[in-house]
Amino acid sequence: MRVVNQPVMKKDAMALVTGKPVFMDDLVPEGALLIKVKRSPHAHALIEEIDVSRALKIPGIEAVYTYKDVPNLRFTMAGQTYPEPSPYDRLILDRHLRFVGDAVAIVAGTDEKAVEKAMRLIKVRYQILEPILDFHEAKDNPILIHPEENWEAKCPVGADNHRNLCASDVSGHGDIEKVLSECDEVVEHTYHVKANQQAMMETFRTYAFMDTYGRLNLFSSTQIVFHVRRIIANALGIPKSKVRVSKPRIGGGFGAKQTVVAEIYPAFVTWKTGKPSKIIYTREESQIASSPRHEMEVTVRVGAMKDGRIRGIDLYTLSNTGAYGEHGPTTVGLSGHKSISLYGRLEAHRFAYDVVYTNRMSAGAYRGYGATQGIFAVESAVNELADRLHMDPVALREKNMVKEGEIMPSYYNEKNTSCALDRCMARAKAMMGWNEKFPKREMGNGKVRSVGVAMAMQGSGISGVDVGSASVKLNDEGFYVLRIGAADMGTGCDTILAQMAAECLDCDYQEITVFGADTDASPYDSGSYASSTTFVTGQAVVKACTELKQRIRKKASQLLELPEEDLEFDGKRVWDPASGKEVSLAQIATSSMSGNDLAFEVTESHSSPTSPPPFMVGMVEIEVDKETGKVEILDYVAVVDCGTPVNPNLARVQTEGGIAQGIGMALYENIQYNEKGKLRNNSLMQYKIPTRQDVGRLRVEFESSYEESGPFGAKSIGEIVINTPSPALAHAVHNATGVWIRELPITPEKILKGMMEHGH
Repeated sequence: MRVVNQPVMKKDAMALVTGKPVFMDDLVPEGALLIKVKRSPHAHALIEEIDVSRALKIPGIEAVYTYKDVPNLRFTMAGQTYPEPSPYDRLILDRHLRFVGDAVAIVAGTDEKAVEKAMRLIKVRYQILEPILDFHEAKDNPILIHPEENWEAKCPVGADNHRNLCASDVSGHGDIEKVLSECDEVVEHTYHVKANQQAMMETFRTYAFMDTYGRLNLFSSTQIVFHVRRIIANALGIPKSKVRVSKPRIGGGFGAKQTVVAEIYPAFVTWKTGKPSKIIYTREESQIASSPRHEMEVTVRVGAMKDGRIRGIDLYTLSNTGAYGEHGPTTVGLSGHKSISLYGRLEAHRFAYDVVYTNRMSAGAYRGYGATQGIFAVESAVNELADRLHMDPVALREKNMVKEGEIMPSYYNEKNTSCALDRCMARAKAMMGWNEKFPKREMGNGKVRSVGVAMAMQGSGISGVDVGSASVKLNDEGFYVLRIGAADMGTGCDTILAQMAAECLDCDYQEITVFGADTDASPYDSGSYASSTTFVTGQAVVKACTELKQRIRKKASQLLELPEEDLEFDGKRVWDPASGKEVSLAQIATSSMSGNDLAFEVTESHSSPTSPPPFMVGMVEIEVDKETGKVEILDYVAVVDCGTPVNPNLARVQTEGGIAQGIGMALYENIQYNEKGKLRNNSLMQYKIPTRQDVGRLRVEFESSYEESGPFGAKSIGEIVINTPSPALAHAVHNATGVWIRELPITPEKILKGMMEHGH
């Protein structure tokens, strides 16, 4: 291939590194009203009385809105396809406040000082209610987080607001109790993953204005322009035709911007006042009132025989959706389906879950989307199983890992059509020097070096649900415009999709101008989430370009007066090898503008009935100081099967970034609430994420399979890369210290405490 599988530079690289104005606030005109949200100081309360009269007297204040001013229309902020699995449990502003940071009032004014002063002058009397802060106590608790009668679940996900349930289900195959009772060894433990913040550099932000035609326009840092349009229309109770949503460059999302965290506030203000407005979340707001990863507690039972044959896996997940149900019913499924399925030929499995409401900040989408939590649990349990069986954990996995061609009952009975997991394991083992380093080496002075291993899988879009679309148009002089609805949030999808188009059209990728995403101008796309863009939207690009190429040949046939089947297209011209007659692409483009009835713009959509998983093996080498419990990462080896890497450089940095995030989750990121439900980690001073110096040496390689259903054999890369660090690091810590740590993050205090308890 000439363009695909080549490490070309990102299309927006120079604009970004030279500091061009590309992000939302760079592009917003002067004069927009500034919006801020007054937030609840209580975890659970009712507003008894709210007085905004003094706030309205402040010079520069345009409006102050409370629950009395908003529509009584429940909606969800989760940016997923329709019908939405997440319950309709929100109002723009509600009298019933459900977490510290919940919205109490919206203030809009001409300058920041006036708005902040007005917020202080809003007087609120609260009826403080008893909160549910421990998610173990939520299910069937007499305290109800959502007692309202207009709460609604549009999909049958096992939701019941009278039981504080956002979702609940049980699935499986075979008789798991019988199989586990026959096993020689059964490992059973509970693993706890706390909520994690995406901590993207660009916080949540949106600009709203009314256009000439009386339509509400939103310019937002979002991954999901089409879902934002629907959600805003639902919340305001207006026709979707009255809403337009577009996005600039995005300064990171990682799933956080798959939820309509900030858009609703300027949308409401501008719709009410007719004036342009904007909101920019502070870092504190992004920490306390956003959409972090779901806290999950995963209980796993893994049963095997003495020879290492794993026969059954039983998994139960308790997930904390917080005050609202965004992504609650959908994240939890991945905790089982994307972890159990790593192991093939199981005689039985069971996967059950409950997703509960609590008085914590509501959770949302974050890279890995539930698979991260489940893989930490299952891979940790498998590592402990290997320890009990006195087997090398690599050998145990080689014996049991899922193979290409196998049916995966725990993965919706899909066939594993492309899988290089065995080659990923072999290559990682060689790169790490596993046989020489496993399990540990004493270095003297109380320091020990050890290694750990984990596998992971994810998906490529949501099978039978996600829709990707692309429009490609031939323009004057023979260049192309590719219009997409997917959102490049730093991932490079504009570049990758341009590479695919260029490969199809036999041109340089720089000859493809990419436009997106805009609900008026872009073809419908589910959005950039669920590892779908390369696989799903990429296939739409291939289909559209293939059809356009046929039309170019057809037009050339008319111009040359030769049979279409005799002509060849090389990207610059269409020619007849027999006669030597030719017509240039520029001539074809020009001729299409006069007396032409053949459209040179093609729109195609794609939805896949399957979601072929990418696979990954991660191995880590650490040094532990037994006197302090400090963990230092020396080397991290990752080998990924993402089918055909469309752009190896971008795939590599995606992998490195995901590993860094996974390391942060495993070792540093420690969400903590006080006894009243207030988040302590409200800034990046308190919420520690790793720097480049903290992640050690990262080495990334690819073992490519070829996925027939993907564009040029490609699968996804975006999410899988975050999933191996936590279990691999927990394994390495055990090999160094003898301590299994089952709650993240793995801190020096936990290591020392575990060593003391075990007499090490």
